[in-house]
Amino acid sequence: MAPHTAPSEQGGARRLLSGGGIEPVLLGVVAAATAVGLLAWAAGAHGFADQAWIAATAASIPPALMWVVQALRRGRAGVDLIAVLALAGTLATGEYLAGALIALMLASGRWLDAAAESRATRDLRALLRHAPRSARRRTGDGVETVPLADVRIGDRLVVGPGETVPVDGRITGSRAVLDESVLTGESVHVEREPGDPARSGAVNAGSAFELRATATEEHSTYAEIVRLTQQAGAERAPVIRLADRYAAWFLPVALGAAGLAWILTGDAVRAVAVLVVATPCPLLLAAPVAIVSGISRAARKGVVVRDGAALETLGRARTVALDKTGTLTSGRPRAFDIATAPGRTPTEVLALAAAVDQYSPHVLAEAITAAAAERRLTLPPVHDVTEQPGHGAAATLADGRTATVGHHDTTDLPAWARAADNRAALDGAAIAWVTVDDRPIGAVLLRDPVRHDAPRTVRRLREAGVTRLVMLTGDRPEPAREIAAVVGLDDVRARQTPADKVAAVRAERERAVTVMVGDGVNDAPALAAADVGVAMGARGASASSEAADIVLTTDRVDRLADAAQIATRSRRIAVQSALGGMLLSLAAMLLAALGLLPPAAGALLQQLIDVAVILNALRALRPGRGTGPEIDAGTEQLVRRFAAEHDDLRDVLEAVREAADRLTEADSADALDAVRHVDHLLTTRLLPHEEAEERELYPALADALGGPRPPPP
Repeated sequence: MAPHTAPSEQGGARRLLSGGGIEPVLLGVVAAATAVGLLAWAAGAHGFADQAWIAATAASIPPALMWVVQALRRGRAGVDLIAVLALAGTLATGEYLAGALIALMLASGRWLDAAAESRATRDLRALLRHAPRSARRRTGDGVETVPLADVRIGDRLVVGPGETVPVDGRITGSRAVLDESVLTGESVHVEREPGDPARSGAVNAGSAFELRATATEEHSTYAEIVRLTQQAGAERAPVIRLADRYAAWFLPVALGAAGLAWILTGDAVRAVAVLVVATPCPLLLAAPVAIVSGISRAARKGVVVRDGAALETLGRARTVALDKTGTLTSGRPRAFDIATAPGRTPTEVLALAAAVDQYSPHVLAEAITAAAAERRLTLPPVHDVTEQPGHGAAATLADGRTATVGHHDTTDLPAWARAADNRAALDGAAIAWVTVDDRPIGAVLLRDPVRHDAPRTVRRLREAGVTRLVMLTGDRPEPAREIAAVVGLDDVRARQTPADKVAAVRAERERAVTVMVGDGVNDAPALAAADVGVAMGARGASASSEAADIVLTTDRVDRLADAAQIATRSRRIAVQSALGGMLLSLAAMLLAALGLLPPAAGALLQQLIDVAVILNALRALRPGRGTGPEIDAGTEQLVRRFAAEHDDLRDVLEAVREAADRLTEADSADALDAVRHVDHLLTTRLLPHEEAEERELYPALADALGGPRPPPP
């Protein structure tokens, strides 16, 4: 894989000369010259004041001409063309103060635009950091380390524990346990048998294994992901500035009015006055101010927007494509059910599983021990704990028996275990078998749960104007469809490779402005291909954050809805300010054409219009109506209280489950006692809790969330 090179200093110099970094310098020069001129005028040095204002005007003309040329090369005549004509007109007619004020507005608007467009680099450094640089190739007398470019099809490679699979190939010899989260986004490790394919970029999560290369470096999966990301980012169409879109009709109107004033009256000063008040400062200032204000407000919500164009485009989005794992789901497996053999209880099985797994770093082991900790279970003593990658963990119990947690042969299972295995397959869940002396006594079912805020996020996205929501996931269709139904999505595309995701995003872009949301390296190409890429940056891969236009820095998907609503409101305010300011400018143009408004007075009037539209644009800093609930301290304390009560009621749910198990057994006396115990728990603990929720919590939340108050119990 070719090494990545950072942009050279020469490239930075070219950027400065082309206007990419000149905005703050220009603003400083123009502001200083204008201020010096005003002070000199107040002191009576009118000649010196004129010289200062001429300097301010002249300093702004070269960069303005450069911006006009750049716009014309892209096939657009932007707002800067009117500014250039007005600047030249003020110099030609001796209206130097008006020229300096126009230069100040032009420089301010460009500086605000540049501040809003401080795009962070997307040079794929994170992708390339993860990419393997070498491979260990087996030779006749041992193993040699070779550059990745030297690997050929058919080479036998050795992949050690924790190493990245260097090229695509097929596993030979022993079974392999792979972490493919960097490719698929799925956090659960997968087992590959001899003969199965292994893709480059996956990490060996088990023992060392051998691989026979079936592709070279440049034709392997991981290199393709890097290529796709680079191509998708390069193919993305440039976003037209909001100001330039409105300038498309404002420009000919202004030039026509100035030309008519000159032709009909023969007075060039009137034409200049028309151009002065026609200088689209509401476009140059109001739109960037509203967008920058929106970016500032989004930052307070933990949403980093990399440029103004991204926020503006997000405000126009109608389609959102979302990855599943880590975006709609938490990205961390959780135990959601425990199946038990007759005579065993879920509490007993979970405690034993956690005791064996408590020292394991495996993602499923961590979920099992977390479930036991949540239930405050006492773990039985174990010793001689061992772990075999791909099989699970084993330990010796106090009575000398051997307990295992993990993989188990499913060819000859009892009825209860077959039912658990079938349920895991239907639910798309992982299953950890718990055995004692090689006999299964229970099974822990685990899956990646839907984020609590995901359904609410989908509803709020629709309120913000999104009309289509699509899931793009590398997972199997069954769990993907289930999550889509729970969350409320319009379409599901499962078993998607990075290339498939890019193709899907491109297809959606043909129909509407499309946003892609993801958190893994496998999502980076699709993020770059979308009109706006949004990365779950709190726990997501840094490569996806590098490829994104917007990064959610907190581990909450509802921040996506916050960003969409802020973007929609900011864009609406920007349009409002720009249109309002231009209507006022049109009225001023009429007065100037009639000779009622000289250039200097026109420039001052334009300043008043600017102040008005900027004040309106600053409304984007404030929260709008419907931008999210505001929960007071009392309600928050109430929520915490009932959440703690929910945790305390876990034993009631376990008792219900145990009673159900007793009813399937032959001893009716034990079953009846269990039912009586459950009835007592339900009437003395669960029912009072539910009544208190209806009486206290639901009305408080209805007030905070803006919904209807529930009827009294």
